[in-house]
Amino acid sequence: MSEYVHNASAPFATEPQPASDLPGISRRGLLRGGGLLSLAAAGVALDPGLLTPAEAALTPAGDTAVDLDILYIGAHPDDEAWTLPAFGQWNEYHRQEAGVITITRGEGGGNAVGLEEGPSLGLRRELEERRAVGRSGIKHVFNLDAVDFFYTMSAPLSYDVWGGEAVLNRIVRVIRATRPDIIITMNPSAVEGNHGNHQRAAMYAVEAYLMAGRDDVFPEHFDEGFRPWAPKRILRSGSTGKGDTGPDAIAEGFAPAVASDVVYGAWNGTESKKHGKRWSELGDLSIWDYQTQGWAAIPATPTEPAKIPTAWFTLIDSRTPLADPRSGSDALLRGATLPIDGGLDAGTILECTASSFYAVPGEDITVDITLSAPKRAVPHARAAIDLPDGWTSSGPAQFPTIAKGRTATASVTVTPSKDAAPGDAVALRVNVTTKNRGTAWNTVPLRVAGAVEAILEPRPEIAEFLDWTKTLHMQQLDALVPTRRALGSGLSQETGLRITNRSATVQDAQVALTLPDGIAAEPAQHEVRALAAGESTTATLTLTNTNPDLPTANRATDGGVYPVTITTSTASTTAALENGLYLVPHLTAVRTNEVIVDGKRSDAEYPGDPIDIGTLWEGDEVTKEDASGSTWVSYDDEALHIHVDVTDDKQGAILVPEDDKQRFRTDSIEIMIDPQGTAQHTGSTFILAVVPQLDDPENGNPPGAGRDHDAHQGPLKDTGPGVKVAATVKEPYTGYEIEVTVPFDVLPDAIRADAMGFNVVVYDSDTTDRTGQSRIGWSTFPGVQADPYRWGVLTLPGLPNGESNPVEPIIPRTAAQSTLSPTSIIQSATDGVPLAGRPPLPAGTIALTNLTGAGRDRATVELTVSEAGAGGELRLFLWDPEKRRTLGTALIHGLGAGKQTVSVRLDDTVQTLVAAASLVKDEAVAAAATEGAF
Repeated sequence: MSEYVHNASAPFATEPQPASDLPGISRRGLLRGGGLLSLAAAGVALDPGLLTPAEAALTPAGDTAVDLDILYIGAHPDDEAWTLPAFGQWNEYHRQEAGVITITRGEGGGNAVGLEEGPSLGLRRELEERRAVGRSGIKHVFNLDAVDFFYTMSAPLSYDVWGGEAVLNRIVRVIRATRPDIIITMNPSAVEGNHGNHQRAAMYAVEAYLMAGRDDVFPEHFDEGFRPWAPKRILRSGSTGKGDTGPDAIAEGFAPAVASDVVYGAWNGTESKKHGKRWSELGDLSIWDYQTQGWAAIPATPTEPAKIPTAWFTLIDSRTPLADPRSGSDALLRGATLPIDGGLDAGTILECTASSFYAVPGEDITVDITLSAPKRAVPHARAAIDLPDGWTSSGPAQFPTIAKGRTATASVTVTPSKDAAPGDAVALRVNVTTKNRGTAWNTVPLRVAGAVEAILEPRPEIAEFLDWTKTLHMQQLDALVPTRRALGSGLSQETGLRITNRSATVQDAQVALTLPDGIAAEPAQHEVRALAAGESTTATLTLTNTNPDLPTANRATDGGVYPVTITTSTASTTAALENGLYLVPHLTAVRTNEVIVDGKRSDAEYPGDPIDIGTLWEGDEVTKEDASGSTWVSYDDEALHIHVDVTDDKQGAILVPEDDKQRFRTDSIEIMIDPQGTAQHTGSTFILAVVPQLDDPENGNPPGAGRDHDAHQGPLKDTGPGVKVAATVKEPYTGYEIEVTVPFDVLPDAIRADAMGFNVVVYDSDTTDRTGQSRIGWSTFPGVQADPYRWGVLTLPGLPNGESNPVEPIIPRTAAQSTLSPTSIIQSATDGVPLAGRPPLPAGTIALTNLTGAGRDRATVELTVSEAGAGGELRLFLWDPEKRRTLGTALIHGLGAGKQTVSVRLDDTVQTLVAAASLVKDEAVAAAATEGAF
């Protein structure tokens, strides 16, 4: 037996945290674990001969982990927040066990209530999430330990920073461990304004849904004791279209913007008998639990029933029969975790797929229908398809008798009407009837397409998404993805025109562009000859803004989108597809001879005209007195010089130097520079964030500054050599001025002097709670701070265009780890799912066999380690379950096999302690926990 003595001041000790709902260590919990939990706690051994049959099924000889009904997959600890009233009522009234995968702990987000950042903020946000979801009966939160690096609109950047396929591997492992029937996620589509982390998390969810049931995907999981598992259904939270509020909203139905969408709902106003409140009220309490995000200030949901909203969910795919979405708040569950009245046996598979997502008028599509008989033979099954007017089919399809435990597939040929309108979204409803076995239905989404279609060449990240949906046969997710490009005011830009043959035969086509007044294309017409079936070609054209007086950014109508209609005609069809242009502002700066960075402006320093930075792009409406401003830009051979003058009627929180980060939480500005004007995401740009004043009287209350969500985020002293910043706060307070010099050599690439990307935005806060209310700026669109293609254009006459030679971005990589989270360790020890979805060590690797007091300020933990864990690294936490805080820690490197005793000094005396241990060896993990009374 070895003995180790450790103090509470180990480097990974955690600070006391607010209370949160955690799974308790119960008899049931002790039996969970797949080998990751000791079968003894507090010195009490459990005799397998005394176990009930149900308990025996929970031991490592039976199932390996908790069995979930629903699994939510998100990116951050608050992403599931708006679904919690639905999850809560499903748990209360239908015994639905739900879990949540959170890919990151949100350590890159803001902190409205404390100074924690990085991993310590991530651990705090984990506790907020556990408390919030606990109200809805969710006990299982699986943090995957990916880093929350910064706010981005880029799913590809998220994929790269998170480690690519490694995250998918972990998600699939959790799915195989927990076996959910339903997956709910975020929006996987590359729609405007979709957070890149959210989109990539949802894309992972779709991939995992499709792949977790395959035995050729991550086969190493099977050596770990897991089995393939195919969830029955996947949906995204939220919807696009119109749905009412109140108790009748679901019965009235949701009107989706895409006609082929199937949208389910759960009314938040359902009463909770358990809690004595409506689930909308409980949802508010959960929302307010996310305190670090400033959500405690979010107004409460209306109490009048007619105004209480519904949580809507949009179907992505289903392998099982569907229920009528208007039949109730539980309709989403039926056919997957609950039976459908009058439906086929529970567990029935009804999969419907089409040979092509694109329905070309007059061309055949094959619909394959797969039906299973899970519990008893299914005789005389018949499948008929509801068709739009004018469409025809070879159906209905007749199935032979399907024996118990078998499946059968039948096919129906569908032919769209020759006058079907290209662009229309169509849902083919497949209806199955049987003799004495019930009925079922599922749906096949299609889009009517022209024989040949053309769009503006998508930006690279959009093109990557479109290729992804094509590869996965999920092109219905393209429906709301806009084809849009940006054009500088008064400028010209060469772009591509992608022309695709959607038909099954060689086609000739004519393509014509229709543009609004003030925007021209050259050439505006194109001809294509002998384009092969399924092939694409690209033509080149030049777009020009011929009227520079047209409004730019969201100062124009329709959110700043100028419509571009591209009409493609063939011998059989004419398809007109709506594209769009963002007209962004353009500034030609004036050269200067000398600038003194002192927070004051002179005409000699800034000889050009200012740009107006007072247009709202997000948040509460403002007046000029509330928030407005002007910016002057000049330059010389070495640097850009920017002077920003902001009018503001109320001063927000003044940050202390230790909190000089996430500056958007209070009055601040951001200066955004894309040196080449071609950035796909902000990881290749320079973004300087400045607050006009810090609470630092010893140093004269200077401005605070740093780079944020760009190629090298961090304090200015570390990331911006040569950058100069000065500020003047107006007295009495009516705003502030900020002056900045940015040397060209600090930028992440050489400059393209004739078309740099540039923007200035202002964050306005009228409160002292470190939350902002309004955002204004120059090139203004929702989410523009993370969308460099919609920034304005800056021209620096007389300077040469440099050859692109980008620096490798330095992106935050430090994430909170589950092996350092007592709550994650306790959960893994009780539910048997490996920490962070990592590979598990073998069963019985570690056991905590006794936890006792050794005086008022010390505890002793006895543990046993198998040979499989020898040489690993052990982290031990002594957790106070009452106040949810860590009282002592120990770290042991090179752990030996056999029995060990660890003595740990405590920070405080308590009645009850939980010892939680994580063991890591060669990337594999084990967890154990035990409870002791003092």
